[in-house]
Amino acid sequence: MSVFRMDGLVVVVTGAGSGIGLATAETLLREGAQVAALDLKPPPARDGLMSLVCDVTNQASVDIAVAAAIAAFDRIDVLVNNAGIGAQGTVEDNEIEEWRRVFDVNVFGMVRMSKACLPHLRKSNHPAIVNTASIVSWTGLPKRACYGASKGAVYALTLAMAADYAADRIRVNCVCPGTVDTPWVARLLATTDDPESARANLIARQPIGRLGTAEEIAVAITYLASPSSGYVTGTALQIDGGTHGFQVPRAPR
Repeated sequence: MSVFRMDGLVVVVTGAGSGIGLATAETLLREGAQVAALDLKPPPARDGLMSLVCDVTNQASVDIAVAAAIAAFDRIDVLVNNAGIGAQGTVEDNEIEEWRRVFDVNVFGMVRMSKACLPHLRKSNHPAIVNTASIVSWTGLPKRACYGASKGAVYALTLAMAADYAADRIRVNCVCPGTVDTPWVARLLATTDDPESARANLIARQPIGRLGTAEEIAVAITYLASPSSGYVTGTALQIDGGTHGFQVPRAPR
């Protein structure tokens, strides 16, 4: 028997086309939820999963997708704000347009989705919002200025929303993944001069000795989305193989 108790709940997941978002949609389905999977390239529809094209940078697109989910399921119980894009560089490297683009997806996209879903969440008996933040929300990493700033904003937004909507019984939490083995990371490694060496260096930085998996993050998101975490709000759940919490001593060279 599942401890997540998602039977009968309707969950909207953004960025559900691949990686953490797709793994989350699949985990939620297995736990009995019905899922509206939103993405620019959403996964194929199947029993319990509605496939919706959605651009989180466009309020009209967001409103149309949410309206379609309501028409199909007649309710929304949980919103998983997972859509996001990355960026590499220092404050000198990234052009202002790239900053705008990253914040438009990673932060304003969550604002647009939340605005559209909140009226429906207020009607639910088990309302929740789960945002995907990052280890860089609170840990400084080289050449992640723009991306880190956007995910730091997601962390702050999560806490503010938890305070704002506690009176409505809407729980708001976030996950802060470390380096996860997703298609996005694979594309990032492919841009380096030596992808194999770059991957080995990534793994070497993980105290636990490996990268995370999308499925591991999906389980954490499902927990925060479920009634099983009914006493949890305003929490940032770090899932990073120990990267933020401690360091493993390395042998001297």
